[in-house]
Amino acid sequence: MMASVFENFQPLAAIATTPTGAQILQPLCQTTGGTLWVPNSLSTLEQVAVYKGSLKDHIASLWPNHRALVFCLAAGAVVRLIAPLLTDKSSDPAVVVVDQGGGFVISLCSGHQGGADQLTRLIASQLDSTPILTGAAADLGLPGVDVLGIPFGWYRGEGDWTRVSAVVARGEIVQVIQEAGSTLWQAHLRDGHPFYFGFPDNRATTESESISPKARIWISATQQQFSPESDLANVQWYPRVLWLGIGCERGTSKQLIEMAIRQTCEGYGLSENAIAGIATIDLKADEVGIVQLCQERHWPLRTFPAEVLRSVTVPNPSDVVAAEVGTPSVAEAAALYSAQELKVSKLFANVGQKPMLPEQPLLVPKQIVKSANQVGAVTVAIAQSPVEYTGRLGKLLLVGIGPGNLDQITPAAKTAISSADAVIGYSLYINLITSLRRPGQIIEALPITQESQRAKRAIELAEWGLTVAVVSSGDCGIYGMAGLVLEELRSRGWDGKTPQVQVFPGITALQAAASRVGAPLMHDFCAISLSDLLTPWPVIEKRLEASAAADFVTALYNPRSRNRTEQIAIAQRIFLKHRKPDTPVAIVVSAYREDEKITLTTLDKMLEIPIDMLTMVLIGNQSTDIHQDWMITPRGYRIEG
Repeated sequence: MMASVFENFQPLAAIATTPTGAQILQPLCQTTGGTLWVPNSLSTLEQVAVYKGSLKDHIASLWPNHRALVFCLAAGAVVRLIAPLLTDKSSDPAVVVVDQGGGFVISLCSGHQGGADQLTRLIASQLDSTPILTGAAADLGLPGVDVLGIPFGWYRGEGDWTRVSAVVARGEIVQVIQEAGSTLWQAHLRDGHPFYFGFPDNRATTESESISPKARIWISATQQQFSPESDLANVQWYPRVLWLGIGCERGTSKQLIEMAIRQTCEGYGLSENAIAGIATIDLKADEVGIVQLCQERHWPLRTFPAEVLRSVTVPNPSDVVAAEVGTPSVAEAAALYSAQELKVSKLFANVGQKPMLPEQPLLVPKQIVKSANQVGAVTVAIAQSPVEYTGRLGKLLLVGIGPGNLDQITPAAKTAISSADAVIGYSLYINLITSLRRPGQIIEALPITQESQRAKRAIELAEWGLTVAVVSSGDCGIYGMAGLVLEELRSRGWDGKTPQVQVFPGITALQAAASRVGAPLMHDFCAISLSDLLTPWPVIEKRLEASAAADFVTALYNPRSRNRTEQIAIAQRIFLKHRKPDTPVAIVVSAYREDEKITLTTLDKMLEIPIDMLTMVLIGNQSTDIHQDWMITPRGYRIEG
């Protein structure tokens, strides 16, 4: 299940030359889906692949077709092994080193573009070790300028990426001009970041200092021309916001369609790197030239029936086209419909972010292109969507973070949180996992009463293509967010596959509370929430009666809130009808957190202890007793006559 979190690093190879190294990397490979390579001297180990000849030659054979290499060797030895193979950080695989004690994981090579920094964080979460990241962006708590657009599917374009990164590292001003694509990344930068959004107006930022950027980041669908003599270091990201409406005669070649697109983009100063996909009428769904081009460029092909295209108002309708295919426009209508089809309001409504709306969605009216050397004719129109096409399959990671102490979170849950593009949860839970968050993540904390809104927001971002971690305290499937997310997906007609869903269990609140007082859950037990926000109180009362009468050890969740004070008293009266007044009761507040409070009392005196929403109440059965401040329920049931 965890292998999918590491899928961006596949194929992944791990290399160990000692039994200790193999012992450290073997479970990691099982989790990540990687292959563990060992020398012939370790061939007796299970689930390993054995390399022949020298390790240097073996690494050279792995280098061109692997996205990540993980070594359990001395860092110096790894440097000497890979030095002859290094070419460029945009193409070299991620290289990570785990020390022989398993206490440190080092991002050695291709930290940003190769993803070694991210892989290092994930492996460190799995091994419960310390990640070592030496890049300046990591130290500054900022996303690397050469990776900030990756979650949104942006294309990294031209420019001096090294110089711009150096400006960021020095803390100097970087001007950001964003004309297209999501601005969510801007909303989650740390305080004091060096980015200046928009055009400087030369007003003084202090009495003696004016805004003077040292570098510039363009985020646009237009093609910028950078002068190598410029004092400013420039780079460009291309959000995929351009939808190309295509109409063509039957049998038009791929080459002519490609030429028409190139000429049209060049003529209007647009970049092909910003193309989201091609849209046309469904009669062209099998047009060979269009299909081949989309396959080669990895562009989605959207096709629409004539009645849909007929409903779109276009500037250049044609009676001839209407008579032939049933709609007065193919190219313009298909481009406009695709660009406006995304539900923009959903992606931005909850965070106050405005999409980058073009003044005119139809950037390029229909252009008819022919060639004396090519058969057929092509009509091209281009519309700009306010939301980019990410080209990614979204994921929902439903994560239980346990009681709140980081020591109580499973390695799988830590890895899921670190891998996510966005993390959504109640503000208290978000604060508890601050150290697991990484620069560049979208963090959205919603109030405690907005569970449904959290679920909807997470699904919207996942449907857009992001990997979203939805965090719950305890176990996400026990009074947590997992059920709400799955219910919402079901109501939308979810196919069970897209977006992908993974559930990461956590130590439940009742387990955490029980562990702090002994072993109260050693016999049959149940959990009941006293909150009537989602369950009618008569139903809760019926369950309390049943639990009390059946002599279950009972954990009471959500026992009392500011406005809901009587339910815990009613629960006490119900249990006193069936159990002795001196039945042991544990009242545990904020288990494993800094403000933890533990009280052992009895059923008749339990209301004398402060109880709130952060409290877990554990009511023992007739066999439960207290010994030396430990609450114990015997495994063998004692029947009283």
